Formats: sequence, C-alpha cells, structure tokens
Amino acid sequence: MNPVSAFFPFSLVLPNMPGVALELMRSLNDDNLSLNDLANVIGKDPALSATVLRVANTARYSPLRSISSLREATATMGLVTLRNLAMASSVARSFPAVPGLDRRRFWRRGLACAHYAGLLARPALVDPEVAYLGGLMLQTGQLLMMQVEREGVALIESSVARPGDRFLLEQARFGCSHADVTAELARRWKFPDALLQAFSTAARPLEARPFQPMGAVLHLAVLLADAMDMGLPAADCLDALAPQLVGHFKLNLDWLADRALSAADLDAEVDGMMA
Repeated sequence: MNPVSAFFPFSLVLPNMPGVALELMRSLNDDNLSLNDLANVIGKDPALSATVLRVANTARYSPLRSISSLREATATMGLVTLRNLAMASSVARSFPAVPGLDRRRFWRRGLACAHYAGLLARPALVDPEVAYLGGLMLQTGQLLMMQVEREGVALIESSVARPGDRFLLEQARFGCSHADVTAELARRWKFPDALLQAFSTAARPLEARPFQPMGAVLHLAVLLADAMDMGLPAADCLDALAPQLVGHFKLNLDWLADRALSAADLDAEVDGMMA
C-alpha cells in the first residue's frame, strides 16, 4: 500500500482550489497577460481583493502612498509581485485552520519557502514564478497529515532540530514526507506535471533519476525557510546541509545571505493574509 494514501481517507474532505487561484496558475503560461487582465482576475473574488490590498499596504512592499484599488496595486507592484501575492493569499484561504497548528508560523514559513524558491530558480535555470508557487504549496501536505495523524505530526514538529529534519522524521515515521502528500494533492488539483515532479523529488533531490532541478530548488528553499524559522544564518545552513546542491547550482552564498529573510520581514504580510 502506498503510504501516501493513508493521508487521503474517504472521510477526509479535501480543500478546493479556488477558481481564481486556478486562473492565476494558468496565467503563468500566458505571455500576453496584462496588468489589467490580472486585476480583472483578482477582482472576481471580493474577499481575495480585500486581502491583496491589505497586504499590498504593508511595509514589506513599501508603497509610497496608500494603495486603495487593484489598479493602483498593479501599477505600484508589477505583474509578477502582484500575482505571487494573490496566489499566496488565495492558497492560504483555501485551507481551514487545523487544531494545534500555529497558523501564523506555518504560513510565514511557507512564504519564506516561496521567496527562496523564486530566488534560487534563476541560478537553477527554472521558471521563477512556477518555483514560487511550488515553494508556497510544498508544505500544504502537512496540513492534510495533521488531520489524519495529529499526534504523530506534533511529535515530529517537537523533534525538528535542524533545517530539513522534517523530511527525514516524516519518512521514518510514516514512510513518506509532507512533500509526497503535497504531490498527491497537486495531482488531484491538476497542477502542471513540472510541479508534481518537483514535489515528488523535493525531500530527496539527489536520489531523483533523472535529476529534477525544480525539486532540488524546493529542497534548498525548505532548508532556508527552516533556517529563518530557527533564527539561523541561511547561507551557512546550505553550506553545511546541502553542499552538493550548492556546488551543482554554483550558488553564491554571499549573494544569498544579502537576500535572507527574517521572521519579522513576513509577519505583517502573514497577518494581512489571515485577517
């Protein structure tokens, strides 16, 4: 029996991918998408529009003046940033609160993973926007695992001592990781094959045959997001825990350290998404 199937019992009600989020995901392949088109897509969901505007006015995006409409947001933030923000807000709203979960910390780590995946995409020669979505979605499998094995997941969380430990601890206890569960959820949500392969290989990228650059990028992004969560130097963690991948992508760790996030950088954005 596939261990992943244990986290998809018939009694589990899966979250639905919102229609607007699906449109945003499909737009990743639309080279002709305009800022006006993007504003119209987001505007179909009033609650999402309000969330996007709330987050757009946080210090992280440093508006020169208050942003009061989606049109102003598109002009101020640009297409890529606004689409990423809308996708993050939409995905976060798709998943209900799970008892025992520190929701703020969870989505802060997810946003950090998305940020780092987008950064690492360029030296890895993969699409930065697809990588951002992958980084944002990667840990959502953990939410499903918590609904089925809450005590087991809580024990794992209390045992995480180093960035990336979660993958190893989950594999030892459940025979699969949250990345594997995310891959199955993404399959049911009809995500692009590139992301399915990336999720499936993110926990053990060096074992993938053939090598999947996007999966490796997500693995590195998880290490960096965990480092942020633990208050550790991001670049040092990669050098210690993933030297083969650092060498494979020829990563400039000083460049990465200059772009490292702290938890405080994301708090206002997460609060805006959950308000």
